[in-house]
Amino acid sequence: MSASAGSAKPQQKSRPRVSVAHTWRALRSRNFKLFFAGQGTSIIGTWMTRIATSWLVYRLTSSALMLGIVGFASQIVAFLLGPFAGVWVERLNRRKLITWLQAAAAVQSLTLAALTLTHRINLWEIIALSVLQGALNALEMPARQSFMVQMVDDRNDLGNAIALNSSLNSGARLIGPAIAGLVIAAWGEGICFLADGISYFAVIASLLMMRIEHTTAPRHTKTMFEQMREGWQYVRRFDAVRSLLILFALNTLLGYPFMVLLPVIAVQVLHGGPNTFGWLSAASGVGTMIAALALAARKSLAGLARSVLFGILLVSVALILLGLSRWLAPSLLMMALAGYGLLLCGSAVNTIVQTLVSEEMRARVMSYYTMAFYGAAPVGSLLAGALAHWIGAPYTVLLSGACCAVTAVWFMLHLPRVESAIQTTMSATS
Repeated sequence: MSASAGSAKPQQKSRPRVSVAHTWRALRSRNFKLFFAGQGTSIIGTWMTRIATSWLVYRLTSSALMLGIVGFASQIVAFLLGPFAGVWVERLNRRKLITWLQAAAAVQSLTLAALTLTHRINLWEIIALSVLQGALNALEMPARQSFMVQMVDDRNDLGNAIALNSSLNSGARLIGPAIAGLVIAAWGEGICFLADGISYFAVIASLLMMRIEHTTAPRHTKTMFEQMREGWQYVRRFDAVRSLLILFALNTLLGYPFMVLLPVIAVQVLHGGPNTFGWLSAASGVGTMIAALALAARKSLAGLARSVLFGILLVSVALILLGLSRWLAPSLLMMALAGYGLLLCGSAVNTIVQTLVSEEMRARVMSYYTMAFYGAAPVGSLLAGALAHWIGAPYTVLLSGACCAVTAVWFMLHLPRVESAIQTTMSATS
């Protein structure tokens, strides 16, 4: 009897510990914990800069079209460099690469801060520095995504790490814009850029403190163009991955650009100022935070493809209603729902793709994920800015929501293939 009692006791204690810790299980890995802390500080500064840049452009030009042009310039270079970025990342030490990229991004933000605080900033300088940031993002995003697997001790925690990383961005998206709105109203955009530049040192410190097992980079007998062709053929022939990347590109093209128009909505539709702009962005952050935590709590890939579909449908409804809204409270609610749907789709696609692809193709495939975002987003931003200039921001947002609904119908047709690939992977790893 004592033996059975002794065996029962630890079982009773272990259950609550496992259930409570499940959502945060990737933080058991020391390297990921360091990254989580450093990136959490840095990404708040990043969101402050995004808000401050949009507000600065709108303050200087009062033009929705110029908001779209700046958004296009900041992201199109990442699309153009995307195919090369995946191959470059595979040939370099990823931790060192990310560290140097973070340092370069700090210099970019501090330069933007110096020009703004000394009242020397102009539109062309904003565009040039945005192009530089886009080039850095083209390398940093696939490097960080493919480095994630090296930061977690247990490969089974990879999906949780991706979800927690998304929750990190979502939390910053909630905090950063709210802080930025207050800072801009009190001291101007330059302080936001300065805070962002300083915040990069937190993630640099976390990268330097990591204990990563040194591995010799494999010698590549093939040229970069041959490796690029291999990556393209891999994506083209893998039906599930191809469908997910196309979906993500369409969702980015149609769903994300409304964020570019938030200064116009805040001022012209809701008759507010930088605080209203900050609250709209923060409301989107609330939705993304909830979605990220929901994804982190998942135990497997089962049903995740259907979550992608639900996310697109939610974005569609939220954008249509946001386009119709003329009051702050319902607009904040629609922003939260749109943020939830966008994060649910983007992060779920990320998790599924990284789980399905082979290790040797990970960086190259994630470079196409980067291209799907940074290729579609600038075109969408440019179209949104132009449409808002001609037909107004509310109708542009409404039209975006209607187009997202069409995308959801397209994905319904491809859903069975994606679910079949997920089931095959789950069966192989169980």
